[in-house]
Amino acid sequence: MRIEPRQLPATLPFLGDIPPLLTRLYAARGVQSEAELDKSLARLIPFQQLKGIDAAVDLLVTALEQRQRILIVGDFDADGATASTVGMLGLRLLGAAHVDYLVPNRFEYGYGLTPEIVEVAMTREPHLLVTVDNGISSVEGVAAAKRHGLKVLITDHHLPGDELPQADALVNPNQPGCEFPSKALAGVGVIFYVLMALRARLRSLGWYENKPQPNIGELLDLVALGSVADVVPLDANNRILVHQGLERIRAGRARPGIKAILEVAKRDAARITSTDLGFIVGPRLNAAGRLDDMSLGIECLLTADANLAREMAAQLDGMNQDRKSIEQGMQREALAQLKDLPVESMPFGLCLFDPEWHQGVIGILASRMKERYFRPTIAFADAGDGLLKGSGRSVQGFHIRDALSVVAAQHPNLIAKYGGHAMAAGLTLPQENFPLFAEAFDAEVRRQLREEDLTGRMLTDGTLAVEEFHLELARALRHAGPWGQHFPEPLFHGVFQLVEQRVVGERHLKVVLKSECGSVKLDGIAFGVDRDIWPNPTIQWVELAYKLDVNEFRGNETVQLMIAHIEPR
Repeated sequence: MRIEPRQLPATLPFLGDIPPLLTRLYAARGVQSEAELDKSLARLIPFQQLKGIDAAVDLLVTALEQRQRILIVGDFDADGATASTVGMLGLRLLGAAHVDYLVPNRFEYGYGLTPEIVEVAMTREPHLLVTVDNGISSVEGVAAAKRHGLKVLITDHHLPGDELPQADALVNPNQPGCEFPSKALAGVGVIFYVLMALRARLRSLGWYENKPQPNIGELLDLVALGSVADVVPLDANNRILVHQGLERIRAGRARPGIKAILEVAKRDAARITSTDLGFIVGPRLNAAGRLDDMSLGIECLLTADANLAREMAAQLDGMNQDRKSIEQGMQREALAQLKDLPVESMPFGLCLFDPEWHQGVIGILASRMKERYFRPTIAFADAGDGLLKGSGRSVQGFHIRDALSVVAAQHPNLIAKYGGHAMAAGLTLPQENFPLFAEAFDAEVRRQLREEDLTGRMLTDGTLAVEEFHLELARALRHAGPWGQHFPEPLFHGVFQLVEQRVVGERHLKVVLKSECGSVKLDGIAFGVDRDIWPNPTIQWVELAYKLDVNEFRGNETVQLMIAHIEPR
């Protein structure tokens, strides 16, 4: 692992009256002006810049005026669950008489608006289908819906393929010809924008002359959760959405389901950060879609009954524990496949398969293997009918979805279907094609990356001075974000004397450290350490990459180093 400082611009921007350290942190993350730090809703990019937004609103206004039945077709991850919930609650707020949702079970129907899920949808007798967090690749599904005489509104954020579905309206910042400046909206962000546009149209039509205008800002806690859980880049626009949602949660105005998930995870809502959304709430919500049916997660978010929310949150927590157990077993099996392979013989692009692996957990497995071996990784599971489903995760500098496009073009009929983003992608292929695909994927990774790109690089924000290890700075860093993808939480590095060390839980290393000059004593914790190395009383000095955090215990707050990387010095 290489620890390197982030690059700073030649001239630091003027960001108002903020401390020099924060100025440096923001500048390293591309902030160029004080306006980019304004997290008020008034700074959101106007919805008018989204291609297709007027046609989408036309469909929805007609549906509301004619009291049509609207059916939302969602996805089985946290973004899809929050987007489905936002669509349901938002349309109800704005006056929809009949709105329901349908989420394909990943094990029966797979992803998106397929012809098969259209047939299921028809049992609900809808007039209008609205996809959230999917649909941009549903050419056949939209055609099937149109044959049934349905209107179709696609709202999505995934990258389009060569052919777009012939929907009645399509809103996606990544579709060709869309000039919306932020391409990083999550699926939940796209449907929230559609609701903003719908409310504005209804206001212009006089719907709220004799009644209060609905406050769709009530949905921002869900928008924040889905955006962070889907790991979309937190550009200036997304930071506004996430910040506003976090403020609602901290103020106690979150949905009962979000409150309940935080309670079962023993997290204080008043102190929650974007990291908590991504690593605490998101996985528990995702567990339903990974192991069973995401409807449980959506119902937890939809309910206004706090007691019912607690019951469902407890079920989600149990599912998440099961998911962890399954994942750990799969990790052991994946490592066993690679343990006898010399580093010099290891593929640049890893493709892993075991017939017993769980479809719902392969994405996490791919992520874990990518983090361990620092190379693009795709994990496959048996999908039945002679097919494999794969979930891939990439490293910086390698666009995995585009790489699949190259492989598909070079080897026609090798891949049945694929889609995704720069950093994550999914695909389906015949099982007999796995060896050839693994070879072709490795070749494409080798074409784009060099060996030195696969050694792992950790970018930090430099070192902290002794006088900077204090609570005020730790608190300021916690709330200076929101931090997330492409706007990472501040990470520092340094050399410390190791005074005490002990393992807690199964693989967590608690340490007491002294700064290099020995004048400050600090607590630290490293999660998931290698038990073959730690604890080790012979190690007296360590090099760390760490986050400066606040530890609260029995009402007392102290500085704690959250250790991201530790190695003997």
